Amino acid sequence: MNKTAALGLSALVLLGCTSAPLGQAVAAPVPALQAVPKIDLTRYQGRWYQIAYYPNTFQKQCVSGTTADYQNMSNGQVIVTNTCTKSDGSPSQVVGLARLQQPRLLGIALAPGVPQKLEVRFAPSWLSWVPGVWAPYWVIQLADDYRYAVVGEPSRKYLWILSRTPTLAAGDRAQITGMLQQQGYDPAKLQEEPQPQAVPAAAP
Repeated sequence: MNKTAALGLSALVLLGCTSAPLGQAVAAPVPALQAVPKIDLTRYQGRWYQIAYYPNTFQKQCVSGTTADYQNMSNGQVIVTNTCTKSDGSPSQVVGLARLQQPRLLGIALAPGVPQKLEVRFAPSWLSWVPGVWAPYWVIQLADDYRYAVVGEPSRKYLWILSRTPTLAAGDRAQITGMLQQQGYDPAKLQEEPQPQAVPAAAP
């Protein structure tokens, strides 16, 4: 094979390794999702109102008024009580547990500085040892004063925007949306959550 043919073959191989057409930029890979560096569980406990979320199967019975209440226990775990209103007006409630993941390598706790990540379980306690029962619940955005929190997980299949109040300030929502785009989420997939406790906007 002469030099010209070899160069041509090399070019074809390189083009074949890309999924984008010639002349079209290849999209940069989405970086791994990062949790916030630290969560103060004492400040995080209490009631949160669901402002918006990615629709999912385990919340399909809920039509409005979804809240999450967190209560710390002495063993370091957190009781999670999720409540919502169904289409017939009746309440739906599920109680589970949350805990901080303990990042370990070969059984040894990793050094300080590793982001704190929560995981949740809604299955019965006797199933707590089963792999996959504890699901990742990562706080990926958190206001300094804990007035809002954004929760996701590594696959980006699930997403929740939570607020301490039934409504979220427009400035906060805009900031959250901008960060979500940087974090590889599509804000257009969010479904707004009606909150009966929300105060209607004043007429102009």
